[in-house]
Amino acid sequence: MHNTDLLTRSRSAVWHPCTQMKRHEKLPLVPIQRGDGVWLYDFDGHRYLDSVSSWWVNLFGHSNPRINAAIIDQLGKLEHVMLAGFTHEPVVRLSEKLRELAPAGLGHCFYGSDGASATEIALKMSAHFWRNNNLPAKTQFISLQNGYHGETLGALSVTDVALFKDAYGALISKNATVPSPDSRDAEPGESEEDLALRCAAKLETHLQNYHTHIAALIVEPLVQGAAGMAMYHPSYLKHARELCDQYQVHLIADEIAVGMGRTGTLFACEQASISPDFLLLSKGITGGYLPLSVVMTTDHIFQAFYADEVTRGFLHSHSYTGNPLACRAALATLDIFATDEVLNSNRIKAAFLNRIAAPLREHSRIKNFRNCGMIWAFEVETPHSDFAQRCFCLALEHELLLRPMGNTVYFMPPYVISENEICFLVEQTSKIINCLT
Repeated sequence: MHNTDLLTRSRSAVWHPCTQMKRHEKLPLVPIQRGDGVWLYDFDGHRYLDSVSSWWVNLFGHSNPRINAAIIDQLGKLEHVMLAGFTHEPVVRLSEKLRELAPAGLGHCFYGSDGASATEIALKMSAHFWRNNNLPAKTQFISLQNGYHGETLGALSVTDVALFKDAYGALISKNATVPSPDSRDAEPGESEEDLALRCAAKLETHLQNYHTHIAALIVEPLVQGAAGMAMYHPSYLKHARELCDQYQVHLIADEIAVGMGRTGTLFACEQASISPDFLLLSKGITGGYLPLSVVMTTDHIFQAFYADEVTRGFLHSHSYTGNPLACRAALATLDIFATDEVLNSNRIKAAFLNRIAAPLREHSRIKNFRNCGMIWAFEVETPHSDFAQRCFCLALEHELLLRPMGNTVYFMPPYVISENEICFLVEQTSKIINCLT
């Protein structure tokens, strides 16, 4: 199969996500044949550096031999068994390993198939907890402005991105938002921490007024992805934890995108020294190989469902919950973290990229250059209303996969990226920016 044949067939038969399909009459799809490390290759041998980890999922490179071997080994033993009434070794081992690694107190794992599913599980589990504890009025949720937690209906009710939400507004439960501590919104002379405290005060006012009806606050710790990689000070999380405790509101930490080392620590919450009531994981947990999500929660919440009555149990399921192949991929991913000292290696790579990115940071058309762990972002002052599409297309010509959000360009590369590949990423991006400004 060649590029042209695959493009024609894909456009005819596949409805692609977050895509206006009519655009592909003029903008060809990119047909990928294989991947190797940070590189993707099409059928004509052209390569593209995957600087966005294929929607933020790939941690240790495409076709990683250790993850491959784990999945192949599991494939010869057990591909799947339902997790209702049955169990298996990979899901038990993964749950125990996550309990060891996660912030204190998160000892129970409930599995789903993707990030939005994890959000749905946490929202339902929180509201059901309060119902089981004779507080049935606590059915509402609050989230940060510009937050993103998925595109299923429950997840959209706590997502504040108009593009995803407006078309389905009539179907979505109405929930409130509170100001985001996005560091780009700091007033002149205001530090990131001062902004975080100012926003925490707004959160406190909201909880004072409405806590009797609020089940949970859901946040993306440290970095709001779809908001254009909005980064904020950890003190906001610390105060949010204290306020949620004070007003009997759960804290849901959506680490679907920012967990698994992305912010510099295995879990972003570690940087605020807090434990949430629910920790959501997906994307990178399998190294970008197979769909899997996890909702981790406390024994206190688990015990509220532990009863003789079926109606007090948590009434939620997925056919592929805790799939053994996905669990083995996740276990292999965690093994790589342990054996390769990944977090320390990432700190060295992040410092290197920050040093050589000086031309980007100092570019007259680039604003708000920022970094958190293995995430970088900046805004580009551009005359082009279609900057994102232009940048994407030009990047392909420069052997890069970039996927800007509006005029925000970001890097979220696989952790196996080398110094030479980092140099290539920064140099090619600089050329692209110069062509577009």
